Amino acid sequence: MTTWEPPAPALSVRQVLALERVLAGEPEVVAGAGRLDRPVRWVHVAEAADVGVMLSGGEMVLTTGVLLAGDEGKQAEYVRSLHHAEASAVVLGLGRAFPAPPEAMRRAAERCGLPLVVLHRPSPFAQLTEEVQSRLVWRKFAAVSLSEAVRSGLTALITTGAPLQRLLDEVARHSGCPVVVANLAHRVLGTAGERPAVDDVLRDWERVARQAGAGEGDGWISAELGGRGERWGRIVLCGYRGDTATGRLLADRAAEALVLHRMLGGAARSWEEQSARSLLTDLAGGVVPAGHLLPRARAAGLPVNRRTFVPLVVRGRDAARLDRVLRLLGLPGIAAELAGTATVVLLSLARDQDADALTGHFAARLRAEPGAAPVVVAAAGARTSFDDVPAGLREARHVADAVADSAAALDLPPVVRLRDVHLRGLIRLLRDEPQVQSFAERELDGLLRHPDEDLLSVLRTYLATGRNKSRTAQLHHVSRPALYRRLEAIQARLGVDLDDFEQAASVHIALLAHDAQQR
Repeated sequence: MTTWEPPAPALSVRQVLALERVLAGEPEVVAGAGRLDRPVRWVHVAEAADVGVMLSGGEMVLTTGVLLAGDEGKQAEYVRSLHHAEASAVVLGLGRAFPAPPEAMRRAAERCGLPLVVLHRPSPFAQLTEEVQSRLVWRKFAAVSLSEAVRSGLTALITTGAPLQRLLDEVARHSGCPVVVANLAHRVLGTAGERPAVDDVLRDWERVARQAGAGEGDGWISAELGGRGERWGRIVLCGYRGDTATGRLLADRAAEALVLHRMLGGAARSWEEQSARSLLTDLAGGVVPAGHLLPRARAAGLPVNRRTFVPLVVRGRDAARLDRVLRLLGLPGIAAELAGTATVVLLSLARDQDADALTGHFAARLRAEPGAAPVVVAAAGARTSFDDVPAGLREARHVADAVADSAAALDLPPVVRLRDVHLRGLIRLLRDEPQVQSFAERELDGLLRHPDEDLLSVLRTYLATGRNKSRTAQLHHVSRPALYRRLEAIQARLGVDLDDFEQAASVHIALLAHDAQQR
C-alpha cells in the first residue's frame, strides 16, 4: 500500500513568480519582498481604480495601470485599497502606461507590506492567469479527491468492524504524518504513523499539546471529537506537510469517522482501555524495549519519572472495575485485560510511598466490592526502573497462573507473591519439560484415560486443602459420606493410598503439572 503524498503548500506569491510563463516577463519585486510567501487564492486582471471593493482576499491582481497614469494620489490609493482587501500581491506590466516602476505605488506598497511586482517584458495576462488558475483548480480537485478517498476508506473499515488502530493507520497513511487521538485531559488514546516520529511527538506530549492548544502552528491541525452537544476528545495531525486547508479537511473527515466508530462500538472496550491494553501488551511481551515505550506510557497518563512501579495481575474483576477502584483510591496506574480472565494493572507510586501497604489497600478494596467470582491479586516485587517492568509483569502473571486452579481451596493472603506459590511456582516453570509431562500422565493415568471432571475437581481441592476432608466437603457442597465415596473411587482408579504422605505428594505434584500443562 503506497503512502499518499499531500499536495505541496498552497501556491505562494514566490511560487507564482517562479512559473515559466511569469519568468518570461522578467518579473522584479520592487516592494514587499518580505511578504512573498503569502498564499495566492486566485488571479484577477483588473484595470479599475476601485478594484479593491470587488476582492474577497488572497487575490493576485494583474494590471497595466492605464487608469492610474499621471495621478500619484490615485496610484497610492489603489495600492492601499488592495491592502485593505487583503490582496496577496499586485503585478504591474510596464510599457503601456508606465515605462518604469511608479515611485508613488512603490512607496505605498512598501508601507503596506504589499508585494509589488513589475514585468519588464510584455506578458499576455490571459496566458498567465490560465497557468495559475489551472494549478489552483487542480489543487481544489486534489483536496476533494482526498476527502472522498479518506471518507470511503474509513467507512469501509468501520463497516467491517475494524478496531480504532486500523482507522488511525489509514488516516496516517493519507496524512503522511503522526496522528494522535487524545481526550480532553490530553491523555493519549491512540497513535499512528512511523514509530520514531510518533515517539518524538509523545516525548513531551502534554506540555506541547497544551502550549500549542492543538492549533495549526507548525503543521499541527486538529479536529474535535464529540456528539450530541458534548466534546470528549480530539484528533491531531502532528507536523502535516501539506497546506492547512487540505489538512483541516483531512482532520475533519477523520473526526467524523472516529465519532461514528465510537458510537457504533456499543459495549466494546473503551478507547482508553484499548490504549492501556496496547501499552501493557507491548510491555509484557518484551519485544519492544521498555525504554522505547516510555513516551507512550507518559502520554497515556502514567507518571514515569522517579517512580516505583508495582506490576499486578488480578483475576475475578474486569478492567473497568479495576480502573474505577484506582480512581477512587487516587492511585496512579493503568489496567487492561490481556488474556482470558486475567487483568493486568501497573501501579506508578511516588518513591516515598509504601508500595506494599498501598498494594494491600488496593486488594482489600477489591475484595470488599461485590462480585460473584473470588478475587486473586498477584503482585511482583516493586520496580524502581521502568526497564524492569516487563520482568515484573511476567512474574506477576506467573504467580497468578500458579494459584489459578485452586484459588478457592487455598488459604491465600490478600496479595499473593512469588514466595507464596512454593511448589506450584516450581511446577509451572517446569511444565513443558518432557519428563514432567510423562510423570504427570503416568501418575494420573487412571483418571485421565476415562476423564471424570468431578473426581479431578475433588482430588484437586482435597490435596490443595492439605487433605482436609471437612473443608473439601464444604467447598463441593457434599456430605462427608459422599466425599468418602469419591475419594475411594479416586484411590481405586489411581491405585494409591491418599493417606500415605509420599503417595499423596506424588499425586499432588502430578496434578499440579497436569493443570499447568492444560493452562
